[in-house]
Amino acid sequence: MDDSRDIFGDTPPWDDGEDAEEAAPDAAALEAAGQQSMFGAPETPASDTPAPAPAPQPAEAPAALAKASEKAPAAGQPYRVLARKYRPQTFAELIGQEAMVQTLANAIRRDRLAHAFLMTGVRGVGKTSTARLIAKALNCIGPDGQGGPTIDPCGQCEPCVAIAEGRHIDVIEMDAASHTGVDDVREIIEAVRYAAVSARYKIYIIDEVHMLSRNAFNALLKTLEEPPAHVKFLFATTEVDKLPVTVLSRCQRFDLRRIPAPMLAGHFARVCGLEGVAAEDEALAMVAAAAEGSVRDGLSILDQAIAHADLDGEGQVRAETVRDMLGLSDRSVQRNLLGAILGGRGGEVLDIVAHQFALGVEPIAMLRGLMDLAHRVALAQVGGNAADARSTEEREAIEGWAGALRPGQIHRLWQLLLKGHDEVKSAPDPLVAAQMALLRVMHAADMPDPGALVRKLEEIAARAPAPQAGEPGASPAPGNPSASSPAAVAPRWEALVDDVEHAGELAIANTMRMQVRVVELAEGLLRYAQPPGFREDISALVRGGLQAATGEHWQVERVSGEGAPTLVEMAETKKSADAEALRTSPLVAATLAAFPGAELIQDDRPAVIGGGSRNWRR
Repeated sequence: MDDSRDIFGDTPPWDDGEDAEEAAPDAAALEAAGQQSMFGAPETPASDTPAPAPAPQPAEAPAALAKASEKAPAAGQPYRVLARKYRPQTFAELIGQEAMVQTLANAIRRDRLAHAFLMTGVRGVGKTSTARLIAKALNCIGPDGQGGPTIDPCGQCEPCVAIAEGRHIDVIEMDAASHTGVDDVREIIEAVRYAAVSARYKIYIIDEVHMLSRNAFNALLKTLEEPPAHVKFLFATTEVDKLPVTVLSRCQRFDLRRIPAPMLAGHFARVCGLEGVAAEDEALAMVAAAAEGSVRDGLSILDQAIAHADLDGEGQVRAETVRDMLGLSDRSVQRNLLGAILGGRGGEVLDIVAHQFALGVEPIAMLRGLMDLAHRVALAQVGGNAADARSTEEREAIEGWAGALRPGQIHRLWQLLLKGHDEVKSAPDPLVAAQMALLRVMHAADMPDPGALVRKLEEIAARAPAPQAGEPGASPAPGNPSASSPAAVAPRWEALVDDVEHAGELAIANTMRMQVRVVELAEGLLRYAQPPGFREDISALVRGGLQAATGEHWQVERVSGEGAPTLVEMAETKKSADAEALRTSPLVAATLAAFPGAELIQDDRPAVIGGGSRNWRR
C-alpha cells in the first residue's frame, strides 16, 4: 500500500532487495498453480527455490506427441473422451482440409485477411476447431512475444494457451442456438466498438449461426459489412442454405469436406498408437465407414470400441467386436449371401438371412452390405481389379464376379437391391421385406437384360428363311399388281390418306376412304377401282391430294377390277367381326340364353366428357 511506504520507506525492512526478481513466480508457475487448484492435484510443499519452468517444445513438434504424455489421466482428473482429447491444436493436425489451409496461409502471408469467415460442412469435420485455430493464428505472438499472425501458431504463448483453454477475454464464443434474438446481437454490436484488451484482434466465434432469427441477422448486417479493423467474425454452421444471401455475400466461405474413409482409418490408427491400444485394420476400416466422413463421430465410435474391447481381457479392438457393436454383417457372410443369390439357392439365402438376424444384424444392414459389394464388383469390372479388397479371398471373389457377370446384370442387381432397400426401410416387418426382396433378386439374376433380348430376337429374325412368293409376308413381284395383298397394302394406303388429311385436304381424304379400292400401290403410282355405285372419275382429285401430302408427282389411274376393299369397307368388316365375336363370347351367350327376349344394342355415339349422357332407355 502507498501509506506503508511513508512509514517504512520505499522498501520494507524485511525486504533487502536481493533476489526479488528471482523470487517472483513466472507465468508458467502461476498457470500450474491455477491448474492444481482447479483439478484438485496435491500441492507441492513450499520451497525457497522456485520450480523450473518446463522446457518449451520445438515449434515443429506436433501437438499429438505432447498429448501422448497425457494418455493416462492424473489422479483426480476426469476422463476426457477421444473427440476432445485429440481436437486439432494446429493446422497440421487438421486432416482432409488442405485447400482451406493453403488459402488461409496465403492470406496471412500476403496480409489479405477477410473480416468475416464462414465454415460450413457436416458435423464433425472441424468447423469449430478451424475457427479456434484461425483465432490462434491471428493472435499468436510467438514464444518470444514478438511474433505476428502465422499459419503455424506456436501453442506456447499466452494467447495460444488461453484460446486453446477457452478463457481468452478477446475471443468470444457464442452458441447461436441459445442466443437467437436481437438483444444478443445488440450486445455484440455495442462491444465491437471497444478495442481488444490483450490480443491483436477481438474475435467473435458464433457456432450454428443459422439459428439466429431473421431480425438478428438484419441487425448484424451493417456491423458485419464494415466492422472495426480490430474485429474478426468467425461463423460455423451445418445448414448453410438457411443463411440469408446478404450474410453469405459478406463472408469468406470455406466448405469443409467430408473426410475420406481411408484417411479416417489412418487417423484412428495413429490415435490408437498414442493411446497404446492395438486395433485390427479391418476394425478401424469399419469404424471409418460408420463415421460417414465425420472425425468426431468416428472418435466416439472408436472410444466405444476400445471400451468394448477391454471387456474381453485382451485389450485389442477386433473386427468381430466392432461388427457386433455396430450391428454390421460379416464380409464373408455377405459374399456367401451374394453367391447364393446369383446361384439361385433360395433355401441357403433364407438360412443366411435368418442366422444374421438372430445375431443382431439388421435386415437393412444386409441390403447395404450387398449393395456395397455390387458396387465394388462394378468398379472392378471397369477398373480391372479389386485393389481395395481387404483380403485375398475377397479380391478373388470380386474379380470372379466381375468377369462372370455382364454389365447389364450388375446394374440390374444394383437397381433391385436399391428397390429392396427402400422397401425394407418402410416395411412394417423389415425381416419379411428383406427375404422377399432377396428372393426377387435371386429369380431375376438369370434373366437376360433388354438389350441382350433384342439382339437375340434380331439374330433369330436374320437366320429365318425369306418367305416365298405367294406366302404370307412375301413381297409382291415387280410388275405383278395381283401380288399386292390387301393386308400388305392397307397400312401404307391408310398412312397416305392420313397424310392427305393432315395436309388440310379433308374432303379429298374422305373421298379416298370411301371410293378408292387399291389395285396397285407403288412409289409415285396408284391404280385403283371404285365400288359399285360410284362412276365419277376422281383420278385428278386423288392426284392433287397425294401431291399436296407428299410433294411428289403421282400417276393415278382408274382401272377395272376388284382391288382391295376401301378403308370404310374394312372398318365396317372389322366392326361386324367384333360384334360377332362379342355376341359369341361365353358370357354374352349365357346372358342371352338366360334372357331369351334380350337384345344386344350398340351405341356408337361418343360419351360426353364428364360422365356421358347416352339415353339407354331407347
